Amino acid sequence: MRDGLGREVRAFAAGKMLAWAEAGVGHAVFNQPDKHNAISLDMWDGLAAILDEFAADPGIRAVVLEGAGERAFVSGADIGQFDAERGDAEAQRHYERRTRAGRARLAGFEKPVIAAIRGYCLGGGLGIALAADLRLAAADAVFGIPAARLGLAYGYDMTRALVAAVGPAEACMLLFTGERVGAAEALRMGLVNRVVPVAEFAAAAAALAAQIAQNAPLSIRAAKLAVAAATADPGLRDMAGLEAAIAACFNSADYREGRSAFREKRPPRFTGA
Repeated sequence: MRDGLGREVRAFAAGKMLAWAEAGVGHAVFNQPDKHNAISLDMWDGLAAILDEFAADPGIRAVVLEGAGERAFVSGADIGQFDAERGDAEAQRHYERRTRAGRARLAGFEKPVIAAIRGYCLGGGLGIALAADLRLAAADAVFGIPAARLGLAYGYDMTRALVAAVGPAEACMLLFTGERVGAAEALRMGLVNRVVPVAEFAAAAAALAAQIAQNAPLSIRAAKLAVAAATADPGLRDMAGLEAAIAACFNSADYREGRSAFREKRPPRFTGA
């Protein structure tokens, strides 16, 4: 289907996830605004399918994750499914298995991912944002982890990402209190990269994604692998993959194009080859 701007929009998870591509940037939208974009099991499946398509499309060089409407990015897991899907420890293990594909696709996605955050970004929604490479927040964004107020707990992956972003002391404050923090406090903590006024948010997110999409894809891939290696447990570092990615950059046509463009004082035209 086409939206009001003429973009070809694809629906996943019965329309609760939307996707489109424009100017080298893929957009994945959490589309359950009546529930503040709370993410359900089928939305996790939809996210995995979207990321698979974006990964296979060489024309897509960056991905933006965003929430439908103006009130939320993702307000957490869909609590309406908790009794049926997360009623006890065994049910939670089943829930983890069902959501593993989407979480794995996001964690292992090779192209840069930007979380564009307006409104509520809570619980599992913050986990999704932390799995992105960059987090751009509007001034009205609100962050928090309400696990202690619900009697549940988050696992190693999300907690590790939180500690890596804000440090153990700030992570403990968020986890122990369940308090919500605004965008300015999130920036101070290191939870987000930038905060922009609400009126400028859409343009700022588009500009950041476009800036990344114009750069050399092989260089971005190598940089992402290097950051992953620097922050991974030593035994999990893919040093061979990183070295291969670095070699691919130096052997690429894009490297020659970058040097030529610099000498000729013109913008480079990178192809990812």
